[in-house]
Amino acid sequence: MKELLKNFYPKFLWGGSSGKGPLYQHMFNYSRLWRSAVMLTALSAILPLLAITWFDYNVTRKAVESDTMSRTSRTVSNTKRTISGFLLERKSALDFIVHDNTFEELIDPARLEKILENLQKSFGGISDIGVIDATGRQIAYVGPYSLTDKNYSGQEWFRQVVDRGIYISEVFLGFRNVPHLVIAISHELPNGSFYILRTAIDTDQLNDQMTTLELGAQGNAFIINTQGELQIPARHHEKTFEKIAIPIPPFSPSTETLDYHDPYEGDFIIGYAYVPDTPFILMIAKNKNELMKSWHKTRVEILIFLSVGILIVMVGVIGFATFFVNNIYIADQRRIKTLHQVEYSNKLASIGRLAAGVAHEINNPLAIINEKSGLIKDIFQFSDKYAKDEKLTGLVDAIHNSVARCGAITKQLLSFARHMDVSFQPVKLETIIRDVIGFLGKEAEYRNIHITIDVAKNIPDFESDRGKLQQVFLNLFNNSFAAMTEGGNLNVAASLMKDDRVRLTVADNGCGIPEKDLKKIFEPFFSTRTRTGGTGLGLSITYSLIQEIGGAIEVSSTPGVGTRFVITLPLHAKNIKEKPHAHTPG
Repeated sequence: MKELLKNFYPKFLWGGSSGKGPLYQHMFNYSRLWRSAVMLTALSAILPLLAITWFDYNVTRKAVESDTMSRTSRTVSNTKRTISGFLLERKSALDFIVHDNTFEELIDPARLEKILENLQKSFGGISDIGVIDATGRQIAYVGPYSLTDKNYSGQEWFRQVVDRGIYISEVFLGFRNVPHLVIAISHELPNGSFYILRTAIDTDQLNDQMTTLELGAQGNAFIINTQGELQIPARHHEKTFEKIAIPIPPFSPSTETLDYHDPYEGDFIIGYAYVPDTPFILMIAKNKNELMKSWHKTRVEILIFLSVGILIVMVGVIGFATFFVNNIYIADQRRIKTLHQVEYSNKLASIGRLAAGVAHEINNPLAIINEKSGLIKDIFQFSDKYAKDEKLTGLVDAIHNSVARCGAITKQLLSFARHMDVSFQPVKLETIIRDVIGFLGKEAEYRNIHITIDVAKNIPDFESDRGKLQQVFLNLFNNSFAAMTEGGNLNVAASLMKDDRVRLTVADNGCGIPEKDLKKIFEPFFSTRTRTGGTGLGLSITYSLIQEIGGAIEVSSTPGVGTRFVITLPLHAKNIKEKPHAHTPG
């Protein structure tokens, strides 16, 4: 547990620098780096979690709503079929009566009374039955009211049954003052005339059908006409002929569902269907919140899952970010200590590089002076006048002595600058390359130079001189940087050869080297950049260093396209120390 808690301990918040000056400044703002790491990692982990949760939330909600809509639609469709069946049974009974009885039998009061009795026994709820002739006069009637000889020719239902052959009325009171509906059918007589068989039906059975529906505590069912008036009492005590608050839905030949918001009652799912060949609209309203109770439970579970997930993610992210930044901080502290140790070595190395440069640059004019003074002395020997002049001969000898003295000084400088001993140790090639690239990263970023490193994974650690390899890579990379303008590309690749050697390629897309200069680029003091400060020593030193560690270097270049250096290094450094060092060309 203690080791685990260390990952959450931000050492960088209490650590301090171990020195003064730019050398000892921290490489990063660790607090800002930690905050950025936490923020970016948390967002990377939490955003997908939120997206998945949101997706699941909506998919689940839509699935529940779709299922609720489907169940409501099925309820409406089944109830619609029940109502249609209820009316169709009675209409079919009237059809059977007119086909099973002659007109004379139907207008016989005894026969008509027997038919009514049979209908009441079979279906119930039928209060009367009557026969109406083509003139609209009711010529036969059996029932509790005196309706014989009543004329219906001026009423709308009479015209509809004449035109359509059947009529099913809305629920109305009439002079009975009892809610009922009428079913009437017409039947043609052999003489071309017709008569109408009409019956009145109570609405109690329709009401019973509606009250048996399972709609939940706040659900309701209506049968309304096209004006929105209730045809039977509703479940919540709405009275017959009372107009409902829900807008009349548009006509559709099939069952439909829709959402409805009541400002007082809340949200409802409305299912409706127009009952065919009737003036009735069946509507079923279900309270949406009641139907979505199962979804509300699921929603709470999703939110709990999301909260726990975010908590776990944040704990992991903070632990990872703290561990990550702590390690960078520790590495930075080690870097500072290491830089403190090598600071003095760097000063000596700088002096050595300066000494080597000065010695090489001075040796050339000294050689010319020595040659010219020797030529002057030789010329003096051809003339007795000058040959016997001890003063002139002494001056020439003084020049020779001064040149010899300067030569001795430059040799001492070169001896001081050279590191003759080779220190071999196991090295990891990719690490060395990346370390050197790290020193040049800022310059590459400033000049928009893109660096690509491709080191084969099968290259093992091998023995070589780390310091010399670093100097080789630094010289080659600097040389490539100098050859490129802004926006260049530097590609570094390494692979393992079949003969236990490592092949390293350093390629750039810089200005390139003319073919006439390729053979001379490894010569001391040869430079194509003398006007921009080149000394001509970098590649010469690189060539020598590579030979000292047992390797070889080749170069190819195309002006305007780029330059490629290919270095081969041995995997095994055995006996390299005992081999004589090759001399630099030139």
